[in-house]
Amino acid sequence: MLIVHACQMDIVWEDKPANFARVAARLTGVDPVPGSLVVLPEMFATGFSMNARAVAEDIQTGVTAGFLSGLARQYGCYVLGGVVTRTGDDRPRNEAVVFDPSGALAGRYAKMYPFTPGGEGAHYAAGDAPVVWEIGGLRVAPLICYDLRFPEVFREATNRGAETFVVIASWPVARAHHWDTLLRARAIENQAYVVGVNRVGTDPVPLTYPGRSIIVDPSGAVLAEASYQETVLSATLDPRFVASYRRELPFLADRRDF
Repeated sequence: MLIVHACQMDIVWEDKPANFARVAARLTGVDPVPGSLVVLPEMFATGFSMNARAVAEDIQTGVTAGFLSGLARQYGCYVLGGVVTRTGDDRPRNEAVVFDPSGALAGRYAKMYPFTPGGEGAHYAAGDAPVVWEIGGLRVAPLICYDLRFPEVFREATNRGAETFVVIASWPVARAHHWDTLLRARAIENQAYVVGVNRVGTDPVPLTYPGRSIIVDPSGAVLAEASYQETVLSATLDPRFVASYRRELPFLADRRDF
C-alpha cells in the first residue's frame, strides 16, 4: 500500500526560499506518514520559467535538491518534485526527481516533450526515455505536463512495468478540460493509477493555473480531486488492485507494436 500526498500550491515566481516555505507550511497540517509519497508540481521552486540557466542547479548540491532531501528525511517518506537541473550543454533539463526516506536521490526523469508552443524546447533539453521506480510496492513512472498529450510514452512506461503514473504540471486554465480528460484516459488505457499534480495561481507570462489535481484508479474512478485552491490531496494506492484489475480485464495482453 502506498499513501500519496499531492501538494497543489501557488508558486512565487523564481523565489526558491519562498516556495520552500510554502511547501513546508502546507505539509505541516498533513504530517505525511513514514513511507508515503509526497508529490510537488512541475518546477515547484521557481514557476514555469524560461530563464532556464539562471534557475538551474546541480542535482546533488543545489538548494532545491537539499530542500527535497531534508523534507524526505524529516518525514521518513519519498518526495517527488520538479527541478531544473544543469547538464553538460547550454540547455538545462526540466526534471522530476525523487528522494527516498534517507534523503538520498533515488531517481530522476527528464521531460521528454518540452512544450514547443511555449518555447520550452529552445531553453530546455529533452529527455530520452521514461523511467520506472518502485515505491511502496508499486512501480511508479513520473511524467511532466506536456508529456500527458503523448500516449506513446505512457504505453512505453507500462511496457517497462509501470503501475502508477505521477504527472507533475504547470497546466494552464485555458485547457483545463484537456487536463482532466487526458489524465483519466491514461489511467483507463494503461490500467494504472494516475496522480496528476498541478499548480494554482498566476505567473508573469501571464498565465493562470486552475489546480484541479486529481488521483485516478486503474478503472478510471476518481479517488480524490481538488478545485482551484491550495490544498493537499491524499489517497491510498493498492498494488493488489492493479494486479486484480489487470487480471479481470486483461486487454493489455493484446498490445501490439507498430
